[in-house]
Amino acid sequence: MERIIIIGGNGCGKTTFSKEISSKLNLPLIHLDTLYWRDNWQNASNDEFDELLLRELIKPRWIMDGNFGRTIPLRLKYCDTVIYMDFPRIKCIYGVIERVIKNYGKSRSDMGGYCPEKFDFKFLKSVWNFNKNNRKRYYAMLNNTDNIKIVIFKNHKKIREFIKRL
Repeated sequence: MERIIIIGGNGCGKTTFSKEISSKLNLPLIHLDTLYWRDNWQNASNDEFDELLLRELIKPRWIMDGNFGRTIPLRLKYCDTVIYMDFPRIKCIYGVIERVIKNYGKSRSDMGGYCPEKFDFKFLKSVWNFNKNNRKRYYAMLNNTDNIKIVIFKNHKKIREFIKRL
């Protein structure tokens, strides 16, 4: 495991998990949110984001956390491992609400610019609908890969067991 992508619904714990395994495996950590977001929740253009992403993908070793479903096919060409955190929607909603309460008005270190946490009901709706809108497509992409290790987690207990084995 030298090039790992971590995907899953918002609030499932991708960032926390990626930090843990980055430390355990001594791999550089790339947060896609860092490449995408600018101050005050302004996003990079697709061209700019894709250029920054490609610069990271060609590096020899990394862990990359984030969805950005449009870019998964490209990232699959470079990774050797995919970890898909396929959690129930209620767990993801809880994770997002917990994150907002903990960081309200502050910007997290894994963001690209100053993006203060806030309650955003449109975002919560997208979290609620993530599996309905993406799960089938994600599994289809993962099932069409060769020479890539696929690891799917359905709960945090399995993640803790995985981390202990590293």
